[in-house]
Amino acid sequence: MPISVRVPPGRAGRMWLRRRLATAHRGREQLDRKLRILQPELERQRIRAARAHEEWERACAEVRRWTTRTALLGGQDAIRHAAARQPARLELEWTTSMGVSYPSGARLVPPPEPPAVVDNAAVVPAVAATGTALAAGVLTAAADEAVRRIEAEIDVTRRRLHALDKRWLPWLSAALADLELGLEQAEHEDGIR
Repeated sequence: MPISVRVPPGRAGRMWLRRRLATAHRGREQLDRKLRILQPELERQRIRAARAHEEWERACAEVRRWTTRTALLGGQDAIRHAAARQPARLELEWTTSMGVSYPSGARLVPPPEPPAVVDNAAVVPAVAATGTALAAGVLTAAADEAVRRIEAEIDVTRRRLHALDKRWLPWLSAALADLELGLEQAEHEDGIR
């Protein structure tokens, strides 16, 4: 039996239990529908995250290549001077599916001012590669967060569905059957009297 629920006596209790049983069945249908919608969305987001990870790893390899060249040609000072003076901004796009909000896209807005002095040929490609890697990293983080949020919602929905199937629906059905049996017996006794 779920938490102690006080069922009203008599016919009022029968109506009370029938309404709650109908509500529990509708809730079960809605949770099942939610799962059927969220599971394909989770697979789409996992594919998106895997592609984003691959792109990010490629971009990071390119950054390593160009920063190594920049450091070899101009030392650490060349890398320090190529750094932007202001931080980049992040703009997220959000989507909601079945009550779950998750990032569906992200865009990196680079700082407005270009690097100060370019003193070797590797600085410009290194800055471009870093911007590409940063944008890919932002997309990867957004995709990972979408997967995490959808997985968490699916887990909660499964637990709720399990609670309905294993606890509430059986308890409500048994309580209704017991109450109807008691009402039938009372009516039968009244008829005999």
